[in-house]
Amino acid sequence: MRVSVVGAGVSGLTTALVMTEAGHDVTVFTRDQPRATVSAVAGAAWYPIRGERDERTDRWLRASYERFMALDGSAGIVARRARELLRATRPDDWWRDILPGFAHEDPPTGFDDAWGSAPIPVIEMPVYLGWLVRRVRVRARIVTGSVDALDDVPGDVVVNCAGLGAGDLAGDDSLEPIRGQVVRVEQIGLDTMILDEQNPAGVTYIIPRARDIVLGGVREAGSHDPAWDRATERAILDRCIALEPRLARARIVSRAVGLRPGRPRVRLERAGRVIHDYGHGGSGVSLSWGCALDVVAMAGP
Repeated sequence: MRVSVVGAGVSGLTTALVMTEAGHDVTVFTRDQPRATVSAVAGAAWYPIRGERDERTDRWLRASYERFMALDGSAGIVARRARELLRATRPDDWWRDILPGFAHEDPPTGFDDAWGSAPIPVIEMPVYLGWLVRRVRVRARIVTGSVDALDDVPGDVVVNCAGLGAGDLAGDDSLEPIRGQVVRVEQIGLDTMILDEQNPAGVTYIIPRARDIVLGGVREAGSHDPAWDRATERAILDRCIALEPRLARARIVSRAVGLRPGRPRVRLERAGRVIHDYGHGGSGVSLSWGCALDVVAMAGP
């Protein structure tokens, strides 16, 4: 079939790649180059998602984990243990079921519990997006330009992976931006991802990559502000240094702000010749391969 994918973030490129693997004739239409999408800003580590959980999300997570773990450093994938610190205990059934090597660990002072994992994939997005683009271009086309209406896009099947723009294209008022801000510091020898999601001062994470460490974060629902904020960065650094004091000597190498496409529930469904795949919030990377495989199944043979 002739398939058009709208959007060249991680969801759009992954869908395009899986569509080409299924033998379809694929064109990607994108307003922004992949490195200019919000996907390029992501921390990004595969991890169980917050909030929404059902049979679909479990399947998407497992499928994505398997595909990421089959890749290596040339695709921008590094394996890191994860350690989540809890200030108040909570049920562990989902994490125990879905997180490889899940185990309770002795918590540091000030925390009630800690969860650990086996090494899981950390995805270095600039490298990974470049890898996806190269793979897609082997069999597909990437066309730069704005899409004003899905009805105007050619193809037997049109896949809406336009991120925040997907809501306007689909007439979906439930999609809203979730502002994020990160600071990246030099790699100083850290090899364990640390999460403190219950921090009363704000969600906190430390994600070591091969050459740098991503520190975050921010989840500001409804904010359209793309500007970097100095006070927010200072607060992120303070929270992360409190978890890992060695970060106090790490040099800042870059910083970024992104607007995630948030929605109460991921929209993955077919309406006529259009398949909608958007609203992943901060879990677009973690769900990307699983969602793409479902899109291919919905498209049919």
